[in-house]
This record gives sequence, structure tokens and C-alpha cells, in this order.
Amino acid sequence: MTATLSQRTKDFAVRIVKLYAALPRGAAVNVIGHQFLRSGTSVGAHCREAFRSRSDAEWISKMEVALQELDETLYWLELLVETDAVAAPRIAPLLEEINELIAIIVASLKTVKARRKR
Repeated sequence: MTATLSQRTKDFAVRIVKLYAALPRGAAVNVIGHQFLRSGTSVGAHCREAFRSRSDAEWISKMEVALQELDETLYWLELLVETDAVAAPRIAPLLEEINELIAIIVASLKTVKARRKR
């Protein structure tokens, strides 16, 4: 059985929280880690809001924010790797999930935007 986008983004948030909890402590990592935690956990919240939207325009807006948060999460992850706070192999599955979620959301946005043009 395939997980819904709501469940996948919630599972993603749980993974973000667990990685954040495992980060080494230090001034720079604390700042980056907090940003990572904030953006990574907000993806699911924005998707949940989108599913309760009252119009296609509202849905598009919420999903585009979720997409922005995924991209921001990717940025913070890259910084964590490039500053040696986290080993790249450790986060490879998380990066794969980010890319899959981005692909799902982009495809969904294209579908809804195309439907609105008709």
C-alpha cells in the first residue's frame, strides 16, 4: 500500500526531528539545525493546510509554500554535510525522500494549474 502525501510528509517530519536530535552541539550547528528543524517539519503542516483549502488557488498557494520549505530543508542539509556536522551517507535516504516529495508536489501543482486553465 502506498502512503498518502499527508502520511509521507508527517513521516518526513519525524525523520527530521530524529536527525535534529542526533546533531552534534555547537553554535553554528545549533543555528543551522534549528532552521533545518523548522523548515523540515513545516512541509507536512503546509500540505495538511492545502488539503483543507477552499479553492484551487488556495491549494496551489499552500503547496508552493510546502515546495519552498522542501527546498530550504535541502539547503540546510547540504550545509550540515558541508560543515561536517553530518556524514553524507547518513542522510542519503532523507535526500531521496526530499527529491521524491518535490517531484510529487511539482507534478500535482502542474495538474491543478493545467485544470484551472481549461
